[in-house]
Amino acid sequence: MTDRVRGPIVWFTGRPASGKSTLAQALRPILEARRPVEILDGDEVRAWLSDDLGFSRADRDRNIARIAQVACLLARNGVAVLVAAVSPYAAARAQARALADSQAIPFFEVFVSAPLAVAAQRDPKGMYQRAQAGQIANFTGLSDPYEEPDHPDLVIHTDAETVMASTDHVVAALRARGLL
Repeated sequence: MTDRVRGPIVWFTGRPASGKSTLAQALRPILEARRPVEILDGDEVRAWLSDDLGFSRADRDRNIARIAQVACLLARNGVAVLVAAVSPYAAARAQARALADSQAIPFFEVFVSAPLAVAAQRDPKGMYQRAQAGQIANFTGLSDPYEEPDHPDLVIHTDAETVMASTDHVVAALRARGLL
């Protein structure tokens, strides 16, 4: 076993188009000044690791479990991992945290909060519009639930502040926890 310091996992969860990926991208250069950083973006992971899965609850849970496994593998090797995934179910997020905890990997959950109307308005992929038109089934926040975290490590309200202000809040919280 190596004495390498484990990287933290910063898990951004929130509705589609709430700002998870944007925050992860903004945080990346700040963390890269201190250690290697990897972003596990939900859309990208779906394309290269979970393209065999659908959007049932079981498949979404399996997807989150896969993301957690990859995040832990990277973090065990000193990489700061920024996960930007909807991860709509509390139980799956709890399992991701438990997996990290079992390996002594710091896990920091950030709830990226944006009201449904704001997320739908800023949606760059037009997913909300397609879901409302019946073209996407089981869409999180509309026809499928998003379970807001009860006790996240940090809540960011992306509808009420700039990306830089939100990033500053994440950095301050990570510093306060000794993760930066």
